[in-house]
Amino acid sequence: MADNAPAFSICVYCGSRPGEDAAYTQAATAVGEWIGAHGGQLVYGGGRSGLMGTVAEATRRAGGRVVGIIPQALVDKELANRACDELHIVQTMHERKAMMAERSDAFIALPGGIGTFEELFEVWTWRQLGYHDKPLGLLNVAGYYDGLLAFLNHSVASGFMGEWQMGLLHAGTDTPTLLQTLVEQAGHNASQIPLRSVI
Repeated sequence: MADNAPAFSICVYCGSRPGEDAAYTQAATAVGEWIGAHGGQLVYGGGRSGLMGTVAEATRRAGGRVVGIIPQALVDKELANRACDELHIVQTMHERKAMMAERSDAFIALPGGIGTFEELFEVWTWRQLGYHDKPLGLLNVAGYYDGLLAFLNHSVASGFMGEWQMGLLHAGTDTPTLLQTLVEQAGHNASQIPLRSVI
């Protein structure tokens, strides 16, 4: 690995809105700071509004690389983040998601809306089908995903999912613990990565 290469690359799915609870923005900031402080690279949807913009800016300020991938149709709507180290403008959502998955070692979903749900469920489906073996996480901020997790367990109890499928998704409420778990499961020892100071 080159000296300037990121220690790992993690894909973050999150809302293009900030949400109504300040805890969501605080969590997005903490995720970005952790990625940057550990010498990592953020791969995300390329917007500069809402939680997307927050996690990107926090990563950048903490010294991490930021890779944004956004469809042309959303460049104006989501206010493309021109401050990314790499900003890829693609033609379709399929291209966006495929590139995000290809450039990442692990995936984590923060609070968000239907786009965040769709991205998480697609990459989770790919994992269970064996299209990739990268770890997946769900950061349950301020109980945001309590209802979803209850429904997923209901799906297991109803016989439409197996426990092994639920076991592929690491849900947690503690940001550093969850991120370290994902990065280490992706084959990187986060505890041995020298921390950078946050500016």
